[in-house]
Amino acid sequence: MQQKSKLFLQALKYSIPRLGKCMQKQHLNHCTFADHYYNRIKLKKYHLTKCLQNKPTISELARNIPSRSFSSKDFLPIKQENEKSLSKNMDAFEKVRTRLETQPQEEYEIINAEHGGFVYYQEGCCLVRSKDEEADNDNYEVLFNLEELKLEQPFIDCIRVAPDEKYVAAKIRTEDSEASTCIVVKLSDQPVMEASFPNVSSFEWVKDEEEEDVLFYTFQRNLRCNDVYRATFGDNKRNERFYTEKDPSYFVFLYLTKDSRFLTINIMNKTTSEVWLIDGLSPWDPPVLIQKRIHGVLYYVEHRDDELYILTNVGEPTEFKLMRTAADTPAIMNWDLFFTMKRNTKVVDLDMFKDHCVLFLKHSNLLYVNVIGLADDSVRSLKLPPWACGFIMDTNSDPKNCPFQLCSPIRPPKYYTYKFAEGKLFEETGHEDPITKTSRVLRLEAKSKDGKSVPMTIFHKTDSEDLQKKPLLVHVYGAYGMDLKMNFRPERRVLVDDGWILAYCHVRGGGELGLQWHADGRLTKKLNGLADLEACIKTLHGQGFSQPSLTTLTAFSAGGVLVGALCNSNPELLRAVTLEAPFLDVLNTMMDTTLPLTLEELEEWGNPSSDEKHKNYIKRYCPYQNIKPQHYPSIHITAYENDERVPLKGIVNYAEKLNEAITEHAKNTGEGYQSPNVVLDIQPGGNHVIEDSHKKITAQIKFLYEELGLDSTSVFENLKKYLKF
Repeated sequence: MQQKSKLFLQALKYSIPRLGKCMQKQHLNHCTFADHYYNRIKLKKYHLTKCLQNKPTISELARNIPSRSFSSKDFLPIKQENEKSLSKNMDAFEKVRTRLETQPQEEYEIINAEHGGFVYYQEGCCLVRSKDEEADNDNYEVLFNLEELKLEQPFIDCIRVAPDEKYVAAKIRTEDSEASTCIVVKLSDQPVMEASFPNVSSFEWVKDEEEEDVLFYTFQRNLRCNDVYRATFGDNKRNERFYTEKDPSYFVFLYLTKDSRFLTINIMNKTTSEVWLIDGLSPWDPPVLIQKRIHGVLYYVEHRDDELYILTNVGEPTEFKLMRTAADTPAIMNWDLFFTMKRNTKVVDLDMFKDHCVLFLKHSNLLYVNVIGLADDSVRSLKLPPWACGFIMDTNSDPKNCPFQLCSPIRPPKYYTYKFAEGKLFEETGHEDPITKTSRVLRLEAKSKDGKSVPMTIFHKTDSEDLQKKPLLVHVYGAYGMDLKMNFRPERRVLVDDGWILAYCHVRGGGELGLQWHADGRLTKKLNGLADLEACIKTLHGQGFSQPSLTTLTAFSAGGVLVGALCNSNPELLRAVTLEAPFLDVLNTMMDTTLPLTLEELEEWGNPSSDEKHKNYIKRYCPYQNIKPQHYPSIHITAYENDERVPLKGIVNYAEKLNEAITEHAKNTGEGYQSPNVVLDIQPGGNHVIEDSHKKITAQIKFLYEELGLDSTSVFENLKKYLKF
């Protein structure tokens, strides 16, 4: 039904329902555009920062994690002292907000950025390591050959290196399955695989009092992650389960604080979380509870100098704010407000340094970096380049620098580094992508039926004339509090080069404007997202961007709900639609509790089995339930044979029912009626979304060009160049 860098993001990318695998293997060379992208799919590298490789960042994870619950009687709750009234902290929010909102916005500066350190990565079918400066010269050490696992086209999903580099652990997956294997390799003159564990979700290393490396990992079964294990290797080999979450609506994942002082056990569902601390110096001691779960309260934890920094939505407004407390008094009554965000702000990530805390933010559809000085509580807010639509977080152990990358759907990622000593943001220099001069990015708003302003991001060629006659591809998601994906995709770049307009509609139900934006588009407010999408498309047409006969719409996974609903309610707005692994039968899926994700999804879609109000509301928008004899846009659906997140049965039933309705409408319309095409492309394998599939990309673009009657010769020539067919 839905899907690490530092605190929130990728830890749950395979666990968030109906999101699945949507992260690309990345290798960022400073080279030509085509080679840049080719290397990006070919290779996946990880900078060594003790055990901090590819930490989960605060954002992919933030709102959309499946979860589970448990009994805490065997765990050691920490002593709670200095009780305070939380409401006193809330009174200070407006004062802190005023300080932030009067802070000047500073433009970025363009200077060269540097990167270094060890790299662990995949080269061909091998796990290898090399010095960072030698990583592109084939001068590397082979640690493990993935072919020994006898998997079909395996790739390394993430890597963790033990604190003293005696061991490296890597999670291995394949493109056509969500199943994973975690291997542990002993690093010596002759590296050898020490152990392997199936179905590992998250994993982290710590070192115990005896200087022994301990691997903590979570075990995932049927897309549910309930159990935490710990294992040691060498002469003192053992593997034991020490935690089980008993509530099937909660999900468990592990996060190691950036200073490696604490390993956190995070127990979450869509709206509530609970965190336990494992002492990084005494990992065999019982975990310590920070704060027992409170319905509706989310929180994430970092550590610095015996203080916990807690990103939480507790209090009013119910958006994320940063609080802190002493590590030995972590309960909620001891949390002091430290920093709060502007309204309508999405916290994308948080990174902690010795003297600074860096917040990566999205506000009013633009990206910002806020650098907080921890010694003097100063705040510096940096407005990032207007072309940027997304962050890619870089794992980093250098206390002097904060590196990250910026990207957009039509521009490859570019490195930036904030240097604390200079107090400046540095940009990598070198080849300037020509897209910066040949395309425009616009940020517009549409007014929904209830007057709510809905942000849109639009791309088109600068020299395009008469935009009303240009083809338009609209993107939408609107679920789980997840942002609409705006990472770089070469096929989107090629479409803009060929004259297309791209529009990204940030509708309610997504997370672009913060937690409330999600709340206003879930459960019995799901129709808000549909109204937003309709308003966006009508606004685009009204402002001269394309017309219905040249308008196409695309979505994947849970985004299929809004697309399918719009095809039922306003099919005249569209000419063609492409969907990938779409969620189209909400009612029947949410009434089937035998499916692995149904219980985890109740707070997003509702419980139609026990709540008649939820059932009747879902019936109003569910794409499958509302198919009727009428004219529809042509639809291309890519589905995966063994997809556990969106069962194939629901997609097949939708396609069959849609074809029946189209046939009936054609009979009633009479001769001369041109029926729309419905294409169901079922791919083998058990993955959810395969983003880099050349076959899928080609089929979808071919479908769009044929439906709009456009010449696709040049677009496929360019696509071959970029994707190295």
